[in-house]
Amino acid sequence: MQTLKNILTNVNPLQVHGDLSVSVGSICIDSRRVVSGSLFVAVRGTLADGHGFIGKAIALGATVIVCEILPDELATAITYVQVEDSALATGLLADAFYEHPSSGLQVIGITGTNGKTTTATLLYKLFEALGYKCGLISTVQNHIHTRIVQATHTTPDAVAVHALLSEMADAGCTHVFMEVSSHAVHQHRIAGIKFAGGVFTNITHDHLDYHKTFDEYIRVKKMFFDGLPAGSFALTNADDKRGMVMLQNTRAERCAYSLRTPATVKGKVLENNLTGLVMIVDGLEAHFRMIGTFNAYNLLAVYGTAVLLGEDKMNVLAVLSGLHGAAGRFETIMSPTDKILGIVDYAHTPDALINVLATINQLRTSGQQLITVVGCGGDRDTTKRPVMGQVACEHSDKAILTSDNPRSEDPETILNDMESGLTLAQKRKSLRITDRREAIKVACTLAQPGDIVLIAGKGHEDYQEIKGVKHHFDDREVLTEVFNTLNK
Repeated sequence: MQTLKNILTNVNPLQVHGDLSVSVGSICIDSRRVVSGSLFVAVRGTLADGHGFIGKAIALGATVIVCEILPDELATAITYVQVEDSALATGLLADAFYEHPSSGLQVIGITGTNGKTTTATLLYKLFEALGYKCGLISTVQNHIHTRIVQATHTTPDAVAVHALLSEMADAGCTHVFMEVSSHAVHQHRIAGIKFAGGVFTNITHDHLDYHKTFDEYIRVKKMFFDGLPAGSFALTNADDKRGMVMLQNTRAERCAYSLRTPATVKGKVLENNLTGLVMIVDGLEAHFRMIGTFNAYNLLAVYGTAVLLGEDKMNVLAVLSGLHGAAGRFETIMSPTDKILGIVDYAHTPDALINVLATINQLRTSGQQLITVVGCGGDRDTTKRPVMGQVACEHSDKAILTSDNPRSEDPETILNDMESGLTLAQKRKSLRITDRREAIKVACTLAQPGDIVLIAGKGHEDYQEIKGVKHHFDDREVLTEVFNTLNK
């Protein structure tokens, strides 16, 4: 329980009406979560404006209202705080309410289009193995040391993220590794967090349904590094053509990793096959269980971060060599008898899909057929749909276009969009099977012994969202079931 005066320290309100000594029992941005003694922040969201729920919040027991526009009539016994930006204020209020948890933690934010989850997860696993208690905030799962908390967003809302950080601090965590999405930066979900470092993986066309233009997407990503404090570090991918752009205005120590250009952390791939990677990292040879050039970059980002946090290079490489990546990221499943290699990957952007397919094509033998199953999500950027279809067909022997998470859209409309970019030759090597389970089954049936089946787009997800309803669906489970059925 905190007084309003104490948690307003860094907010700089435009005006206050009411008692500043009132006690605050919780902070809510969702009026449905309000209880007696809550502070309700009216945030303008993408789907709804919290200002329209102020009355409901008061009826449920809110005693403090934080908003950008004051109601025409102010209720008695309620304290109103007017601010310039409610979303920004939410993070600052939550940070103070939970007694500044990030100040006592080494919080590292990882941002970029691809590789965030793998990099954050590997950092969590690495530092836990090095003997630290750590927190993880990621797309797949949140961890408070050994306790798992299910994730709902890549980066939780500002109240939830500070609550998580508080739990991590109370549990004795010293380090926290968190994915930072472009949505989170733009919506101030990371406001109030004191970062010890930031990592940039790469940037490609994605989320243009939200950001509208690629330049805006880049600008928002860069905002994260612009906001890093002096005394922190900013580690970027020097081989990404926009990698150094991210560091132009940062106050943090500037560092880079690379496979191709001079950098603080330099790597070289010696061997890359379906059993793993052999690399030279900072002059030291290391073997890794992970596969592909894209994972070589992830490993360099993890290694560079660990060294910047003061860890011994040899210890880091020794532990990293034994780690696997995140669930649903190039996760392999072998059929029992035909030795068909199934690969489940979260690749849901053209660039990510190209990376995965290029890796498989680089490593497969001339006799191995590659069959790709892929779809596109509904209510998301429609411009990438024809490109996804083209990429799947161009880089596979056969491609099966299927449903992903159609959400509120008609799956057939999405598949029409995917097919619209195909040439006649590409259409001849593709199939259209709307039912995802059936698509996976057909792919496995078409595969000959020793072939490779890639199931792309959903990775770790254990649901399929259709018409707003989430149904249980796990590509890994379905692939395993199909393999077992075919081998009976």
